Parts: sequence; structure tokens; C-alpha cells
Amino acid sequence: MLEAVECALPADIGVFAAAVADWRVAKPKAEKIKKSAAGDTPALKLVENPDILKTVGHLAKGRPSLVIGFAAETEDVIAHAKKKLKSKGADWIVANDVSPETGIMGGDRNSVHIVTRTGVESWPDMDKADVAERLVLRAAEDVARRRTAAE
Repeated sequence: MLEAVECALPADIGVFAAAVADWRVAKPKAEKIKKSAAGDTPALKLVENPDILKTVGHLAKGRPSLVIGFAAETEDVIAHAKKKLKSKGADWIVANDVSPETGIMGGDRNSVHIVTRTGVESWPDMDKADVAERLVLRAAEDVARRRTAAE
């Protein structure tokens, strides 16, 4: 997936809404792994997948002017998002609390925090489609503002 993202650059805005699995099998088998007669579980060695948001966020050339990442957290939502903003080289982290009691996972509504280097903007609870629309409008305004400032 990283290769596909790199082929799509340059872009004005990079939105990294979901992470690829953190891990993959080190040496995939060409054939199906059969159950053993003894019922043993196969041992799988895992290796870390590339971090696409971090790779793009730290690009020296071809980096989108606005890089947006997401953080689905169950505790210390803002603190984790601030840490992720810095480590990934993102401009924004859209953070939310996905604890089971929030009902966000699988639900129709969401409440997000837009974390930037200059602060945190907390949005009220709203329909997920409204969150998406508002996020796109906010991103477009940000890119337009950056262009105007650069002229």
C-alpha cells in the first residue's frame, strides 16, 4: 500500500484514515497451512509493516501540503493524539474515543478532536457523515489559506 500511496504523490492533501495492519507474516507460504494431526498451532514469525502516515509525513520532497492522520483511542485521547502528531509528522490528527461505552464503533455518530501543532479543536457529537463533510471543508480551507500565504 505504501508503494501505491507514493505513486499518487504529489497531492495537496493526504488523508490517512485507516492503518494497514501493523504486522505481517515474515515468510508467507505459497500453499495453505494445514491443520496438524496433533492439533499443534503453527508458529508464525511477524515483521512490522511500513508506517505509511509516518513515511509520508516526513517526506522531504513530494509531501502533501496538508497531512491528516487519525487516532482511535480508548484513553488519554488528546495526549495520545499529540504524541502521534509529532511522531508521524502529520499536520492534523483527527482523534476520537472509541471506548465501547461511546458507541462510536459501529454507530452513526462521532465526536472528534482536531489536534494540530497550535491547539485542539473539539467538535460536538454529530452524524458521521457530517463529521466527514466538515473535515473535508476544513481541509480545503486550510490548503487555500496556505496557498494564499505562500503567494
